[in-house]
Order: sequence, then structure tokens, then C-alpha cells
Amino acid sequence: MASKKNILIAIADDASHFGCYGYDFVNTPTIDRLAAEGVRFDSAFTCNPKCAPSRASILTGKYSWQLKDAMNHFCTFPAGETFIPDYLEKAGYFVGYTGKGWGPGDFSAYARNPAGTPFNALHTEKQEGTCINTCDYAGNFKQFLEKRGDKPFYFWYGCYEPHRPYTVGEGKGDGPLSSVTLPPYLPDDDVVRADFLDYAHEIAWFDRQLGEMVEHLKEIGEYENTLILVLSDNGCPFPRVKGQMYEQDFRLPLVASCPQLIAERGTICTDIINFVDILPTLLDYAGVAPPACEGHSFLPVLCGEAYTPNSYAFLGREKHDNGRENDLGYPVRCVRDERYLLIYNFEPERYPAGNPETGFTNCDSSPTKDLILALYERGEDVCYRLAFGKRPQIELYDIVADEACMHNLATEAAYASRVKEMIGVLFAYLIKTGDPRIVQDKDYFDRLPLLTDKRPYSWYAYTHGYWQKQTF
Repeated sequence: MASKKNILIAIADDASHFGCYGYDFVNTPTIDRLAAEGVRFDSAFTCNPKCAPSRASILTGKYSWQLKDAMNHFCTFPAGETFIPDYLEKAGYFVGYTGKGWGPGDFSAYARNPAGTPFNALHTEKQEGTCINTCDYAGNFKQFLEKRGDKPFYFWYGCYEPHRPYTVGEGKGDGPLSSVTLPPYLPDDDVVRADFLDYAHEIAWFDRQLGEMVEHLKEIGEYENTLILVLSDNGCPFPRVKGQMYEQDFRLPLVASCPQLIAERGTICTDIINFVDILPTLLDYAGVAPPACEGHSFLPVLCGEAYTPNSYAFLGREKHDNGRENDLGYPVRCVRDERYLLIYNFEPERYPAGNPETGFTNCDSSPTKDLILALYERGEDVCYRLAFGKRPQIELYDIVADEACMHNLATEAAYASRVKEMIGVLFAYLIKTGDPRIVQDKDYFDRLPLLTDKRPYSWYAYTHGYWQKQTF
């Protein structure tokens, strides 16, 4: 079995922080060891900052706008796509997943979840005082391996953590409040620090389950020849991060480890990696010819070989959990080079996190959100405007000098040529890749329904206390 090329993807739900990236308040010893034995990527980007569209791009190697309906959140995944497990299964791999696969949304056009064959039978006993899911991730992985026979395997470990809700105060024993350094767009308050510790507590659970999987691979002699990718689908569930179009939500942690493959342990790669690169990388590793797609294999990075890095990351969003009249989305496209982030907001008259009257539904409920709203009521509006206020059509940020995206350079004369150049690069690429908003119909994505239980519904109407039948 040692000659087989196995694959384990470990994907957290809403995580921006792992310990190996210098965050002392997060306890991730397994991930940190994998980074020390493998490669840590410091410029890895999802192309859409919400779970369903981000996972769709990972699984297909396509940008969100190339997937039509699957660009939205709570969407119907259109028929006709082929996913990572499909390619590998055809090549003789045993494929499966546990926990959260692709979603939320309707994948009934396919015989199974796009993440693979489910292995979710085993559960842990429900513990009082925690919101951690009872899915026995490690146990289900072991059961999967017992059923694979002599085949190489591909397994998707989709942890539900650290998605909200959290049990308030559950992380208080994991570390001091002083260990949390807050970003400048959130209130400098211990309520927020405590909220981050609760978030970190669930990341530690993700890491612990991964640790059990890694130890089992070592026990059965399959660790050396298993490529492990550890990542997240979008950024942490805090105001101005999750679901928004700033650096903190779409530049995400990515760690790769495979002792049999890695040329230099502890490599730190600063090249731009797009999540659409994951499919061609895994197929390259498995010896499977990749389909025509926009992604490029970064396997040479792991092997210490020369390759041509990406010059840009391209990103976008349309309809998330919107909470606007007529269920309109907040369309954005972005381009990020090695230093600058250009954001193009197509409808700047709309609120980016949902409307005030619906409670800003594209921002998860949390003590941090409640604090920002309470401060606003007392006349302190800085964090409120940064999280929920309307934005100009064009934003430009120097990420080296301003990683938190606080100082918009787009209106400064010194950056006029940079803005023009990056807008040109962005729109040329959107045309090249067939973005419906640009080449077909600017309202295409807005006409698509949000779904719950596979039924169209109006989120705006729901948040106002009534159901509204819609025709699309």
C-alpha cells in the first residue's frame, strides 16, 4: 500500500486563523506540525467568500461566475459538472467525505453530494454546554478506510466547526483575553476578545479530530504517502469579514503535507494560489489528466520544482444571505496582485451586509455584532460604518501597508494609473472566463432564487415575518 497516492482534504467552516500563522490564541498543534513538515501557503485565496460557492470552486476548478447558479449561496447546483471525487473514482480511487460536504443548497441534479460518498453514520455523545457538532469525524474516517479494500483513497473531512453559533464563554479557559490581538475594524473590547476565544475553541476541535486521523494513518502505514491539504472555505464569522470582499475573508490558511513528496520541510510559499488550483493539483498528484480549467497545479511547489506562479487572484460574489428588497444581492468583483487589492462594487447604493431593517443578515449573529450595534446606538459609529455601511464603487488597498483594508486609495491621484490598470486586468479576465454579469446579463444572478429545503423563498420577506411566493 505504501506506493499508493492517497489524498485527505481537511476543510474548516469559517476559519481565518491557525497557530502556524502566528496566532497565539489558537491551539492547532496538528496543523502546526503538518506545516512544519510540509508547506505553508501565505497567499492562498478563495474566489467567493461564502461556504457553498467557495466549495463549488474547490470541487470543480472553476470560478464562481463560471458555475452560474452555484455562484450564489443557498443555490441549486446546475447539472453537468464533474467534481474532484468523480475524476479520482474513475481512476480507481475509493472516495468519501464526512461532515459538511458541498452546501448549503440543492444538489439533486447529482446522484450524491459533490464532495463524494457520505460517511456520516458515527456520532459522539451530545455534550451539554457546547455547540460542537456530534459528527464523529475521525471515527467516520476510520470506518471509510476499513471499507476501501486495496484502493488509494480520497477523503474530504468537512468539519462543521468553527461555524457559529458558539456557547458564550466556552473558550475562556483556553487562553487569556490578552492573547487576542484585534483588527482595527472591530471594537477594542474584551467582549470581542472573548468571542474570538470561543471561535478558537472550535478551531481546536477541528485540529483535534484531524490529529486523530493523522495518528491513524501513521498506525496503518499510510501517512508517508498521503497528501494532506488543510484549509478553510471562507473567513472567520465576524463583522466585516465573513461574506465580505476584503483581504481577511478571502486570503485563507492553506497547509500541505506529504512526507513522501515534500522536497523541503517547513517551506513557506508566498506565491498567489487560487482555490481553483486545488483540483488540478490533486489530479496532477494522482496522475490523472486535469480537465480544461482556469486553475493551475501547484504540485511543483511541494516537490521543490520550478513553476510559473499566478500573477493575480480573481474574486467575486453575488447573492449571499442578503436581506434586501426583492432579494437582490451585492455584486462585487475583485483582483488581487502581489501587493494591491482592487474591489469593484457594481451596486454601491445597496448595503453590503444586508439592509438595516433586516438586521444585516449577511453578518452572523454574535456578541461582537451586538456590541457594534449597541455602540452605534450610543453614537459610536466607526465600527458600524466599516462593517455595515455603504461602500464606494471602486476601492483600492495596499495590502503590504494596510492589510486590514482601512485606507481606500482609489480616489488619490497618485494611484489613478494603478486603478485603471487593475480594472482593465479584472474586466478582461471576466470577459475571458465568461462572467454572465459582464458578457450576458447584469441581472442574471439576482433573478436566481435562494433556497431552503429545496424551495425558493424570499429571505427579505422571511426576516419581515411572512413568506412570499416568488416566480423565477
